[in-house]
Amino acid sequence: MTQSLKEKMMDVLTRSNFLTKEQLDEAIEAQKKTGKRLSEVLTMMGYITQKDLVIVLSQSLNVPPINLSKVKINSEIVKIIPRESAEKYQALVVSKIGKVLTVAMVDPLNVLAIDELKVLTNYELKIVVAGEKELKTAINTYYSDSDTTNERIRTIIDDAKDMNLEIIEDIDSQEKILNTAQLLKDVEGAPIVKITNMLLAQAIKHQASDILIEPQEKVLRIRYRLDGILKEFPAPPKHMEEAIVSRIKVLSVLNIAEHRLPQDGRFKIKIADREVDFRVSIMPTSHGEKVALRVLDKTAVVLDLDRMGFEPGPLKNIKELAMEPHGLMLVCGPTGSGKSTTLYSILKYVDDPEKNICSAEDPVEYQLEGINQVNVNPDVGLTFCGALRSFLRQDPDVIMVGEIRDTETLDISIKAALTGHLVLSTLHTTEAAGAVTRMVNMGIEPFLITSSCIMVCAQRLIRRICPECKEGYPIQAEVRKKFKIGDQYNELYKGKGCKACQGTGYKGRIGLCEVLVMTPEVRDLIMIRAQENLIKAKAREQGMVTLREHGVIKSLKGITTLEEVTRLTADD
Repeated sequence: MTQSLKEKMMDVLTRSNFLTKEQLDEAIEAQKKTGKRLSEVLTMMGYITQKDLVIVLSQSLNVPPINLSKVKINSEIVKIIPRESAEKYQALVVSKIGKVLTVAMVDPLNVLAIDELKVLTNYELKIVVAGEKELKTAINTYYSDSDTTNERIRTIIDDAKDMNLEIIEDIDSQEKILNTAQLLKDVEGAPIVKITNMLLAQAIKHQASDILIEPQEKVLRIRYRLDGILKEFPAPPKHMEEAIVSRIKVLSVLNIAEHRLPQDGRFKIKIADREVDFRVSIMPTSHGEKVALRVLDKTAVVLDLDRMGFEPGPLKNIKELAMEPHGLMLVCGPTGSGKSTTLYSILKYVDDPEKNICSAEDPVEYQLEGINQVNVNPDVGLTFCGALRSFLRQDPDVIMVGEIRDTETLDISIKAALTGHLVLSTLHTTEAAGAVTRMVNMGIEPFLITSSCIMVCAQRLIRRICPECKEGYPIQAEVRKKFKIGDQYNELYKGKGCKACQGTGYKGRIGLCEVLVMTPEVRDLIMIRAQENLIKAKAREQGMVTLREHGVIKSLKGITTLEEVTRLTADD
């Protein structure tokens, strides 16, 4: 059958005047000596072009021709045939309908190749004919993404290879891991372990505060939060997603068989002689499980009020009120604004051998020497409320509540403050005056707020200008007017972008805060349930400097930019 097809092809070649009978005979002789395909010999000898050869093959075999340069092919379908096989058999998947693949081939007469591809793909094949040069170009184009990914994996591993990373596993986790040994076979494989470790090491190297592993429809996305801004990094291929997520679940002692419900956990690693904690949150999405890891690097955090970057006025207020014998001190701000760090810094500031200090946290982020820290665990019934009630039986002087999430916790915190304890906690509001409104909305009577609350601090973490590429520029008249900048200032500053700051113009962050002190006049407004804007206006009259105003002060000092201030703070 193969011979008759060749004869038919030769007949088409001579009848179509592509080449003479003598040229064809010469090509056949050359083919016998070299063992190459006749089509390949004809093009090498210059008797026919690739384009004409495709037409001849199409007419001879009744196989449709295809111009691969003018066809857009789904890159996922292409990979049904691995690159090695595609190059070996000179074949490329063009489309898939049901159980039938349309495959472009240079040599449709290669019956052995067609049979091999049928077995490899487990599909029926419909063959179309393509030019050799076009097919090679298409293979390089459509398989390049996969090659780049493999190179990227090598880069991820090589990038942090020298960082001596070691997983610190809980003793309790060993039994759970052993019980699922068979299920974890792939997860414990060397490539997955290496890639997961290097994703963690890279985050620490770049001083990221968060890692997001996000499944998309066709790719996996890795993003790190650097100085409060999310930045995308090279990611492993999509097919590794499940194994990487499972590996993180194993480290966090979570259920790797559960894919429908959110899960939370934590684990610890040792890298370059320091321990780093990771808080893990896993959430099912339409394209897979999204993983968010909070990086808690103790060495990168300075728990010192004087080094937070606060302006002298609010810093003085915080220090003075922290030494009060009792009262409620609240720190407000969005997620990732440094609230917990401020609370820890206040605890360290008030810490004294004569004081009994207790904290309830979910979870404990940083271990502080001399302070009794309790991990809240709702699964076993240990809530913030339960911990607070127990604290009150432990004769504490200072109590820290990681976060006030509900009315019951707020109610007990206020009662603790009223009964002679200094209580520190956080609340999710954007401004200091908003905390008062929030407490009223949570059902707390105004007289309880005025009796217990002594201070509300709202804060942000704002990016610093990179010192390596910092430059000044003149202040425009409209900017001066909008931000009420005095004539004594002539310049503002920005970062030009350099290697040290990865072209962003920013490096590191600094604290920004406003402190609402409960003066008699502010308490009077709270008692009559005044609106947030009236409380804020009264506090400003009495000397409170807002977040926006502190931001402008820092920009005039050359610490940050007005753009950053505008991004993070609301107009007054």
